[in-house]
Amino acid sequence: MDKASLVVLISGSGSNLQAIIDAIKNKQLNAQIAAVISNQAEAKGLERAARENITTHVIDHKHYPSRELFDQAMIQIIDPLKPDLIILAGFMRILSNHFIEHYRHLLINIHPSLLPKYKGLNTHQKAIENRDKLHGASVHYVDIELDSGPVVIQTEVPVHATDTAETLAKRVLNEEHKIYPLAIKLHIEGRITFDNNRLMLDNHVLTKPLLWKNDQLTEQDM
Repeated sequence: MDKASLVVLISGSGSNLQAIIDAIKNKQLNAQIAAVISNQAEAKGLERAARENITTHVIDHKHYPSRELFDQAMIQIIDPLKPDLIILAGFMRILSNHFIEHYRHLLINIHPSLLPKYKGLNTHQKAIENRDKLHGASVHYVDIELDSGPVVIQTEVPVHATDTAETLAKRVLNEEHKIYPLAIKLHIEGRITFDNNRLMLDNHVLTKPLLWKNDQLTEQDM
């Protein structure tokens, strides 16, 4: 089986990028990263990619007068690579409708909350302020509405009474590094498919996200 081709979009430290690199190295993913693209020249994730001899591109969004022109510059790099999946790994840009439609069902993101709760920023602080017992992270396909789209996998993280946004974020990020490669694996192995916009797992409708719990991936009861 040929290796799947991945393109990873980043803006920052690239810790989820590193988790994907590690999953490829340890043979969890039969894939190769064709390119890493960042809108920030100083993103530490570019250094991670360079250490692995992965091709990198910097496209500074400040050099483009519109979101659409910036996204078009990314498309010009991505299209010739014919990726099997485009992975948002801490990419801090809202994508244009055209970009999302152009890569429909090939764009995946990880968000630090149990979606649909807490779309957008400051999710950890919101969970603490609302005295949630459980917080977590979600891997989802990208749709036009922010932090929407079908959710593939979620993981739950308990919120402790002593937590700050920083301590909670650290524990959530640790779980993100586990579930993102799992979701990518399901996609590139063809186990996740779409029937129109319905998410399918092994040819049956996935009515609830898969749950990563106690180091196991399980389907949730209806």
